[in-house]
Amino acid sequence: MPGSGSGLSVQRCLTFTTGLVECLCFAGAVFGWASLVFVLKEEGYFSSLCVNGTGVNGTLVLDCAGQDEQFSLIFTIASFMNNFLTLPNGFLFDRFGTTVTRLYGIFLYTIGTVMVAFSTSALAILLFPALSLLAVGGILFLMTNMQVGNLFGSRRSTIITLYNGAFDSSSALFLVIKLLHERGIALRSSFLFLSACSVVHLLRTFFLLPRKLIPYPLPDNYTYGITCDKSDNRIGEVAENGDAQKVEEVPLNKDASAKQEKSFRDCLLSRFFMWHLLWLSVMQLRHYLFIGTLNPMLQRLTAGESSLVSQYTNAFAITQLCGVLCAPWNGLIMDRHKGKPRAEGESEQEVDLRATVLSLFLTALQCLLFSICASTPYLPLQYLTFILQVLNRSFLYGGNAAFISVAFPSCHFGKLYGLVMALSAVFSLLQYPCFALVKVLDGDPLYVNIGLTLLSLLAFIHPLSVYLHCRSDSSQRVKNKAMTQSS
Repeated sequence: MPGSGSGLSVQRCLTFTTGLVECLCFAGAVFGWASLVFVLKEEGYFSSLCVNGTGVNGTLVLDCAGQDEQFSLIFTIASFMNNFLTLPNGFLFDRFGTTVTRLYGIFLYTIGTVMVAFSTSALAILLFPALSLLAVGGILFLMTNMQVGNLFGSRRSTIITLYNGAFDSSSALFLVIKLLHERGIALRSSFLFLSACSVVHLLRTFFLLPRKLIPYPLPDNYTYGITCDKSDNRIGEVAENGDAQKVEEVPLNKDASAKQEKSFRDCLLSRFFMWHLLWLSVMQLRHYLFIGTLNPMLQRLTAGESSLVSQYTNAFAITQLCGVLCAPWNGLIMDRHKGKPRAEGESEQEVDLRATVLSLFLTALQCLLFSICASTPYLPLQYLTFILQVLNRSFLYGGNAAFISVAFPSCHFGKLYGLVMALSAVFSLLQYPCFALVKVLDGDPLYVNIGLTLLSLLAFIHPLSVYLHCRSDSSQRVKNKAMTQSS
């Protein structure tokens, strides 16, 4: 029976597993751009921008700075669209729910893969809209999957961070395409296969996800998806006439009630939101600049030796697979207090907030170490840089989503997640002036890297702010208790 405990358990496990595969194999593919650039260069995309130049010893060399600039611009626009359009997509998700949002995302992703499939060196301009469509479609896959954590209350943050880690690891998809290309599989065939996989996304949308949203806290006997038992589906599928949103917003305990009192405007103007936005923006800019300049950086450090560039590009892409292994550690850090007794008068949200401090601090520290290594022009050290990059990136995006789910009401999650990603995207546009500055400095990114390393120190303000807030709440609680006892 669909409504039975075992049936629900199997359905939820299938929802979780297929969502993990979806995020791991498709959602964040655009962040494996460096691997695809290697293939596109071999295919002659933008090769007309390469010109003959004079080397150090007066020898003729091929200067492809113009080609690199086009590839960097494509990634800059795609990464901006990936984040900026998360704002309207967040409103779409909160207003119309899972099914509508996913159908929109699947449509964008499919069009993007088809455009890459039918692009050629003569139609290289198609890469500009194609990569942006892949980015926006991919983030919609992630956004609609993160709510699956609500089905597993005590491990909610762990699952949210796991999905974000899978999103990071999916950048290895372009490595797979690169390796297949080296074995004679055409770029067009690979991307047409990705287009065909949209059928699987559609089946999952209708059978393993709700029409609207998965509420948190989860009501008893909550069901979702298409089932034969209409009575069991009342809570999940009553969303058709708008009641599911009401179910989600009904607090099941006092902690939830206090949390739900905040309006969207209150959340937006809060100190938490401001410092969280800065925390995300400075670290995201560091990652985007690193990914966007990885190919020319490797060209510089290897003196243009193609085999070494390929070797390090493969190493970078392989390390991206580890994102799905790194991210859950962040979730476990945030969920470590679950099931333990709370202090007298302490709410669940206060405990959750206190647990985020260590996560936020470790993420900022990882970014600082990653930036220092990336700034050091020593080729073998880049292996360590790749490891720190994937570790930090998995902590960054998983921690971002988990913090928003903890610090703010669940009914505003889509809007706040979209807004923080959109505003950080505006900040990330600074990467293009950074690309231009590197070009002015004869392709040497050292001074730009040093500047970004110093900028990343601002990320430490956020964990400090949350820590001081938690300490203030704790002191106030002790003071109130003492006053109560004395009276």
